[in-house]
Amino acid sequence: MASETHMPGPVCLIENTTGQLVVNQEALKILSAVTQPVVVVAIVGLYRTGKSYLMNKLAGQKKGFSVGSTVQSHTKGIWMWCVPHPKKPEHTLVLLDTEGLGDVEKVDNNDTQIFALALLLSSTFVYNTMNKIDQGAIDRLHNVTELTDLLSARTASNLDGVDAAADFVSCFPDLVWTLRDFYLDLEINGQLITADEYMENSLRPKRGSDERVQQYNLPRLCIQKFFPIKKCFIFDLPAYRKKLAQLEELHNDELDPEFVQQVAEFCSYIFSHSTVKTLPGGIKVNGPRLENLVLTYSNAISSGELPCMENAVLTLVLTENSAAVQKAIAHYDQQMGQKVQLPTDTLQELLDLHGACVREATEVFIKNSFKDVDQRFQKELQTILDEKQNDICKQNLEASLDHCSTLLQSIFGPLQEAVKQGVYSKPGGHNLYIKKIEELKAEYSQRPKKGIQAEEALQKYLKSKESVSDTILQTDQALTAREREMEEARVKAEAARAKAQRLEEIQRQNQQMMEQREREHQEQVRQMQINHANWLAEQQRAQQRQLQEDARRRAAEAEAERARILNEIHNLHVHASSNDPCILL
Repeated sequence: MASETHMPGPVCLIENTTGQLVVNQEALKILSAVTQPVVVVAIVGLYRTGKSYLMNKLAGQKKGFSVGSTVQSHTKGIWMWCVPHPKKPEHTLVLLDTEGLGDVEKVDNNDTQIFALALLLSSTFVYNTMNKIDQGAIDRLHNVTELTDLLSARTASNLDGVDAAADFVSCFPDLVWTLRDFYLDLEINGQLITADEYMENSLRPKRGSDERVQQYNLPRLCIQKFFPIKKCFIFDLPAYRKKLAQLEELHNDELDPEFVQQVAEFCSYIFSHSTVKTLPGGIKVNGPRLENLVLTYSNAISSGELPCMENAVLTLVLTENSAAVQKAIAHYDQQMGQKVQLPTDTLQELLDLHGACVREATEVFIKNSFKDVDQRFQKELQTILDEKQNDICKQNLEASLDHCSTLLQSIFGPLQEAVKQGVYSKPGGHNLYIKKIEELKAEYSQRPKKGIQAEEALQKYLKSKESVSDTILQTDQALTAREREMEEARVKAEAARAKAQRLEEIQRQNQQMMEQREREHQEQVRQMQINHANWLAEQQRAQQRQLQEDARRRAAEAEAERARILNEIHNLHVHASSNDPCILL
C-alpha cells in the first residue's frame, strides 16, 4: 500500500463463517498494493477479553475493530487493518484482530488454526489472557507453538523466494503477553517484581528429572525456545463494570488513570520494538509477500496436510540443522569480517584467525544443531568452511598483490618519472639508478601490512623494470665511452697545453735569465767603466799628487839648493871678508 493510501477501517482477512477458513480476496488486493515493509501485530486470546480495544488503540482510533459489550464473540475469523506506522517512516503497520478462543457458541473447532495462522503471520504476537498467567494459558500457547512448528517446516519450501533450509525459529514473532483485569500483587517472597519478572518466573522450568517435572517443563521450554524476546504488560480494570459496555465511547478522563497509562505504555512499546516481518534468510516482508504467506499457510491448514510426527522429526532435523549450519556460517563470516584485515602479514596469521573462527562457528553449530547423529550437517559445515578457507586465502593473495602493486607504484613512481625526465641518462647514471632502487627497496620493506605477496610482488615489479635498467645501462655505457674519449682528448689537450706552458715558461725563464745576464753584464760593464773612471781619476789624482809632491820636493830641493848656494855664497862672503877686507859684502 502506497504511503498516501489509507484504510478507513479494518477488513476481514480470513473468513470463518461456514466452519472453513476462507481468504478474503478484497483483503489480498489491499496487501498486494503495500510496497513498504510491514510490521505485523496480531492479537490472540479468549473471547470477550478486550483484544479489539487494544488493536483500535494501536490504530490510533476509538472505533474500528468491533468491540462487543455482551457475552457474545464479535470478531469472526481474522480481521486486518493497514495503517501508516506512527514511528517508522516508509513502513506499514498491519494489525490482525482474531476471533476469540473458547467461544461456547461456536460449532466449528478451528481455534487452534486461527491461533496458528496469527502466530505465523505476525512479527509481534500479542497473547491476551485474563487475570494471571496460569497453566491453561501456557498449555494453549505451547500446543499452538508445536503445531506452528510443524506447519512452518512443511510450508516454508513453498514460499516464493524463500530458502526452505532457513531458520524458521528465528522468524517467530516477539511475544507480548497482556494480562487483563490483573488483580495480583507483583511480589515474590516479599520483594516487588516487574511484570516481565512475573512472566519469566511463571515460565521458568523446575529442576528435576521425573515425569511430572518434565511435563511441567516441556511447554515452558518450548515457549522459551520459540519466543526468545518476550514482554509482559498488566492492565487494571479500565472502569466500573457498568461503564465497560460503552468502553469505546469513554474518554480517557472517564477511565482508570492506571489503565490509561498502561495502555499508553503498551502502545509505545509496540510502536518502538515491533520489527518488520521477516522470512527465513532475512527477507523482509512487504504486502505481496504477506499476501503469499496468507495464501500458503491458510491453504495448508484448510487442506489438512499437516505432517505426521515421524515426518515432523525428519523435517525438524533438516530445518534446524540446515539453519544451524547457516548460523555457524553467518557467525564465521561475521567474526572473520571483524577480525581479519586483508592482507595479513603471513599466511599463518590468516590460518590462525580462520581456525579460531572455525572453532567458534563449530560451537555455534553444535549449540543450535538437532540430532545430527551421523554428523552429516557438521561435515557439510566443515566442507563449506574449507571452501571459505580457500576463498579467503585467495582473497588474501589478491589483496596483498593489489596493495603491494599500489604501494610499489607509490614508492617507485617518482623514480620512473625521473627516468622519463632523463635524470639517469648520463655517464654513471646506471649506478645512481641501482643505488636509488636499493633505497626504494629498503623503504618498501619497511612499510607494514603488505601481506604474503610482498616479496613476490617486488620481484615481479623489478623484473618488469629490467628493460628500463638495461636501457639506462646501455645509455650509461655509451655515454661513458664517449666521455672517456672526450676525457682522453681533454687530457691530451691539457698535457699539450701544459707542455706548451712549460716550454713557454722555460723560454720565458731563459729570456729572463738572458735579460738578467745582460743586465748583470751591463752592470758589470758600467761598474767596470765606473771603476776605470775612478781608477783613472785616482791615477790622475795620484799623478797630480805625485806631481805636486815632486814639485814640492823639487821646490824644496831647489829651495834647499838655493839655501845651500846662498849659504855657500854667504860662507864665501864670510870667508872672503875675513881674508880680504877690501871686499865689500
